[in-house]
Amino acid sequence: MKGARIIVLTVALGAGGVAAMLAGRSDNSEQSKQTQKVDSGEILVAKSSLPSGKTISPQDLEWQAWPVTASSEAFIRKSKQPDAIKRLSGLTVRMPFVAGEPIREAKVVDAKNAGYLAAILPSGMRAVSTRISPETGAGGFILPNDHVDVILTRTRKSGTRGVEKSETILSNIRVLAIDQTVQEKDGKKVVVGKTATLELSPRAVEELTLAQQLGMLSLALRSISDTAKDEKTDERGPSASVDVFRYGVKKGT
Repeated sequence: MKGARIIVLTVALGAGGVAAMLAGRSDNSEQSKQTQKVDSGEILVAKSSLPSGKTISPQDLEWQAWPVTASSEAFIRKSKQPDAIKRLSGLTVRMPFVAGEPIREAKVVDAKNAGYLAAILPSGMRAVSTRISPETGAGGFILPNDHVDVILTRTRKSGTRGVEKSETILSNIRVLAIDQTVQEKDGKKVVVGKTATLELSPRAVEELTLAQQLGMLSLALRSISDTAKDEKTDERGPSASVDVFRYGVKKGT
């Protein structure tokens, strides 16, 4: 009997040892996973929502832990730029940030030595204003940073009577400002103005300037999900037929 008890005790101790060894390996595996999860660095993010045109203050920014594997070269890392909060203070927000969004220097600008509109205007683009009314400006529901299509309505003679025709001459155009309003303020959702300032290429500037002399211009508000520009297409609408003349000669002939 004593021999049997010794055998049973030996087996039990052996099983316990194996279980302890497996548990130790499992704990090490879990610790390894946890170590991988906290493998992160600090990047600069917006502490709260920052609208276009806002002057950045130190209170608007904070350092936040960010997974190294999800970090982009465009992000500002504390390990490389520890003084970034001080350096960015006083700059102007070119494109809006949402709370918690990583700060990218491409979306801020130093507007101290230039007017605000000139500072936020992308390189190669122009700002041009056109007259609007509640009827031609989507009832005042167009806000800065919305995208619109520009529609020209003009009267053409057909025999003894005039025939009105409308056509889209410019598509997917960013609105820079309505009158002097360049951003939504105090939760205001409607801006009724007399002029809209649009972001245009030099070619589109010529087309808009001519169209202003040919008839009435209207702005059609585009869906926010339909504003991504296709780099393979230009700003002209599919049915555009505005001809540009220079010194009496049709451009391009």
